[in-house]
Amino acid sequence: MTEQLPVLYLSHGAPPLADDRLWTAELAAVSAGITRPTAILIVSAHWEAAPLTLGATETVPLLYDFWGFPEHYYQVQYAAPGAPHLAEQVRKLLHSPATPVYDDPHRGLDHGAYVPLKEMYPDADIPVLQVSMPTLDPAELFRIGQKLAPLRDQGVLIVGSGFTTHNLREMNLGAPADSPAPAWSIEFDEWTKRMLEAQDVDSLIDFLHKAPAATIAHPRTEHFAPLFVTLGASEDKLRQADTVVDGFWYGLSKRSWKIG
Repeated sequence: MTEQLPVLYLSHGAPPLADDRLWTAELAAVSAGITRPTAILIVSAHWEAAPLTLGATETVPLLYDFWGFPEHYYQVQYAAPGAPHLAEQVRKLLHSPATPVYDDPHRGLDHGAYVPLKEMYPDADIPVLQVSMPTLDPAELFRIGQKLAPLRDQGVLIVGSGFTTHNLREMNLGAPADSPAPAWSIEFDEWTKRMLEAQDVDSLIDFLHKAPAATIAHPRTEHFAPLFVTLGASEDKLRQADTVVDGFWYGLSKRSWKIG
């Protein structure tokens, strides 16, 4: 019998994450504490497409969806196997007349997917499927996660990849990465942690109205949105939510959870 896997929400970091020894060690420890997945399904903050779309089901080049970094970040490779069987399962779970599922066979993994996966599974030997976010509506993303939940019983690791706080304009890149975080980032991080500990999904879904400094922590919500897929896919195990990465990076909360 295949062991049911937990679900992850990761604050994924920019390409220089690979140079952060603490963060990379934390991500490696996360994967070391999880039974080896049969496949990985990942939802990244960096792919919004409606209707919901499945990425390449065979290995294609990575999507270097960032600008202005040193050249060596554009030479990173992560040739994970495609996951056509998982794609077919996702189609069956999600497709309906009201919610078609599209395919984009040429879209490779973006940095929200491959940057953390390269630290967690550096051999790139586990099939990976990336799925788009068809909306940023938290309730709808939560429902998508609920529909995907049965994949956990088949050894699939479901990952939402975003950032617990994400305001690039407020980052102080001239200061050390571990400088004290601003109050708005700390307050939003602590509120999110408390709500998840209380299993208060309703408040999390309504975070723009309930959370302190929500519109500063997320001027646009695409980096918080993958959390709701994670929550929906682990609805029955929220009491088992564990912080596996915490702290701040240039003032942004890198808090990440394993649930289940």
